Amino acid sequence: MNDQELSAHHARRVVADSKPGFPCRVSLIDAEPGESVILLHYSHHAVDGPYQSSGPIYVRENAIPANVDINELPPVAQTRLMSARAYNADGWMLASGVAEGPKLIELIEQLFANEAVVYLHLHNAKPGCYSCRVDRLPA
Repeated sequence: MNDQELSAHHARRVVADSKPGFPCRVSLIDAEPGESVILLHYSHHAVDGPYQSSGPIYVRENAIPANVDINELPPVAQTRLMSARAYNADGWMLASGVAEGPKLIELIEQLFANEAVVYLHLHNAKPGCYSCRVDRLPA
């Protein structure tokens, strides 16, 4: 889409001017400086209740969807201060925390220690953009 078409969808093309700084929600890696990304509104927690949520995300124009292995953190979560929010099967938040780097894995394990937690949402803690979902492995 051209800039006018993007605007009609409440989205905007921007050029990354730093790394890290423009985390792609699709590829789960940072855009390179000079790379074009689309900033758009995204409903990342469409649940029936007060914890439904949406907000801005970046998507690299030629993004290839991430292929993250089990028990692996995507690159965008490894170097940032991240907010983790733990939800039950009905989308109710049960707990939350903030951690960075290797401490994030400890926080994820701590949150999943509660058997009622089914999934987590990770957000970039400073700008607050939604990053990704972490699901509990099936029993």
